[in-house]
Amino acid sequence: MRLSRLRPWLPALAWALFIFGSSTASLSSPHTSRYFIPLLRWLLPGADPATLDLLHEFARKSVHFVNYFVLSLLLFRALRAPHRGWALRWAALALFIASAYAATDEFHQSFEAGRGASALDALLDISGAATAQAVAWYFTRTWKQPAAADS
Repeated sequence: MRLSRLRPWLPALAWALFIFGSSTASLSSPHTSRYFIPLLRWLLPGADPATLDLLHEFARKSVHFVNYFVLSLLLFRALRAPHRGWALRWAALALFIASAYAATDEFHQSFEAGRGASALDALLDISGAATAQAVAWYFTRTWKQPAAADS
């Protein structure tokens, strides 16, 4: 396989590895709360502990959505290379790959101390991936091709 055919896949692969690394015990809720809760306490000095815990959980779940939003866009980009625009087959395949990766990532988390597999987290991941494809469709259909310069 020529390097030019592999190049579009490198960002998606790098992001998938980033997600895999984020799924380790070192980024479990008890570990992230050590940093995030004090930050929230500083930002919201009057907030009660339950509110801080809720905001911490919201931030953690938002990361699921954002990680798979980005992965899905990078997969779409790789699948359509070297073409431009939007096609249902590229979007569907990107969504399928991101969804499969979400499922395997949750399975991976089941082996990590302090982590666990969650179907709801996988659904959140898939929601981020699907939203990315809707955004890709919207922006690729509204972009105009530059007019050809008159010679």
